[in-house]
Amino acid sequence: MKSFHALVHAVAVASLTACASSGGVYNSTVAPSPDPRVGLKAGRYDAGQAQWNMRLVSNNPSPSPFDSSTNSDLAFYKNYAIQGNYDGYQVWDISNPAHPTLKKLYYCPASQSDVSVFRNLLFVSGEGTGGRLDCSGAGVHDSVSHDRLRGIRIFDISDISNPTYLANVQTCRGSHTHTVVIDPNDSSNVYVYVSGSAPVRSPTELPGCVRQSPDSNPNSSLFRIEVIKVPLAAPQTAAIVSSPRIFDSLAPPPQHGEMQQDIDEAKRVVDSARAHGGYVARLFGQERVVSNRFVTPMLDSIVKARGGTGAATAADSQVLRDNLQGILDRLFQVNQRRRTGPNQCHDITVYPSIGLAGGACGGYGLLLDIRDPANPRRIGAVSDSNFSYWHSATFNNAGTQILFTDEWGGGGQPKCRDYDNPHWGADALFTLENGQMQFQSYYKMLAPQTANENCVAHNGSLIPIPGRDIMVQSWYQGGISIFDWTDPAHPKEIAFFDRGPIDGTQMGNAGTWSAYWYNGHIYSSEIGRGLDVLELTPSGLISANEIAAAKLVHLDYFNAQDQPKMTWPATFVVARAYVDQLERANGLSAERVKAVRQELSRAEKSQGQARRDALTLLATALGQDATGSSDAAKVQKLAAVVTELSNPATGAQ
Repeated sequence: MKSFHALVHAVAVASLTACASSGGVYNSTVAPSPDPRVGLKAGRYDAGQAQWNMRLVSNNPSPSPFDSSTNSDLAFYKNYAIQGNYDGYQVWDISNPAHPTLKKLYYCPASQSDVSVFRNLLFVSGEGTGGRLDCSGAGVHDSVSHDRLRGIRIFDISDISNPTYLANVQTCRGSHTHTVVIDPNDSSNVYVYVSGSAPVRSPTELPGCVRQSPDSNPNSSLFRIEVIKVPLAAPQTAAIVSSPRIFDSLAPPPQHGEMQQDIDEAKRVVDSARAHGGYVARLFGQERVVSNRFVTPMLDSIVKARGGTGAATAADSQVLRDNLQGILDRLFQVNQRRRTGPNQCHDITVYPSIGLAGGACGGYGLLLDIRDPANPRRIGAVSDSNFSYWHSATFNNAGTQILFTDEWGGGGQPKCRDYDNPHWGADALFTLENGQMQFQSYYKMLAPQTANENCVAHNGSLIPIPGRDIMVQSWYQGGISIFDWTDPAHPKEIAFFDRGPIDGTQMGNAGTWSAYWYNGHIYSSEIGRGLDVLELTPSGLISANEIAAAKLVHLDYFNAQDQPKMTWPATFVVARAYVDQLERANGLSAERVKAVRQELSRAEKSQGQARRDALTLLATALGQDATGSSDAAKVQKLAAVVTELSNPATGAQ
């Protein structure tokens, strides 16, 4: 197999050098060579930037204290972007994308504050052991505490300047992420799928939690998700209504080994931590440094158990070291049970209009039937030895394809170095036929990154360009990549934006967590730099008409994990977008493309019956064109738009 560096070099050699405009912005049909993303200057707010076929409109740093914490995911409500943060959430007024303003800063620490909206309701995830019911920053200092929040918080944001904290729903494994699910046949309720990946809580803290596996206890809190039903008339009464075991009977997935460079680096980190008094234990077959979010509450509990107060002593630390492996074995139950398939999902993306969901579930990508939202059931599953951690999913608009991301190493690894396997930390693209997923190809951001830039596939969404499947996606410190996966066997990058590392000497806390299209712009949650707003620029790969057509899709609220069916009004700009695509793909001859454009312009300038007659004639001619076109389906879509424009009932636009 060719190395990543060799593959990139081959692409560069096969391309023509594109011309650079001022400010480092490239607009062309051929990616710039050499790739301007390589070797960018490090820095927090003064890092080097590279952009191609898109541009940064504004960067909006998070205010204190959020500027020293981690920004997480995004949700959208009217003219607001709601940005999760490990210290709570921020509400940005994006009425003017060039100058967003902070509307509300809600302090409520939790890991990782994943956010979603439904109408006037805001849902926020909490999974870490330090999150509190009262939202204070005091933390939780006992391993078992009734002050702890691990689950879903629910807010009323009707007055978005003053959110009302309505309720919380506690779960046994907390909520790492969650997904809002709409039942097209139920207007009185909304559902929330909760994906928790933390160890199971003690039943003393939350009654009913069971750490044993299902084969030893049928009430196990493992191998399941939680489904919360939220009555819209009384959201404060939201409660868990089912815990479907969508992971039952999955075999252990195939795995790939670590690269030697990563094995050596992991050993260096462990040795350094041990030498400096850190806590180390064996988990998942490998020695790892145990983070403070586990160590701190365990030390606090040891102090409390001996009747002490204040900070832990050296003797307390030794007690923890002597018992740490056993404690973690009981919490995670990894070193004691046989290897199985996944026992949790990281993220679930639902597409209610087609009754399907894609579950990115650790070692598997799952296809779920959600026609009964309270009782989702697994109908398909795929695994891949090239994938390390199935992280998130996206359907194409037609519901005929699905994309899964691989968050290799939990997102903290630099998997875009020039020697990294190009299939690791990438996307896997599948077609959907009769409820079965058929693998087509991988897609990975192409530019080699440094060892100080964590870079793996992360969160993205579709850009609503009619007739094409276009994805905008985050790659942490690998930046943002926009690619066309209309042909899932041959995905192609068509735009990008990237910054240099936040720190050129060590791994820093920055990069794009998520990048989503919302009502005409791309919004990116920058982990350490705030909120980025970007826009597409016309090029030979995305025309001005296609961008204008995408902007016709307007949403009142949006969660990337709750995919809406996108539709476009019959307009002249949508028709022209299809013509641009036919020209690009040689679906019609150059002469015919020119004639169709002229006929559209003539019809648009006319009125009444003259316009309708011109459009009717054009639609008829396009029907004949389809029979000889190499892209008959696209010509038929164009003809359908022209036909609708000619209908007086729809009103030509």
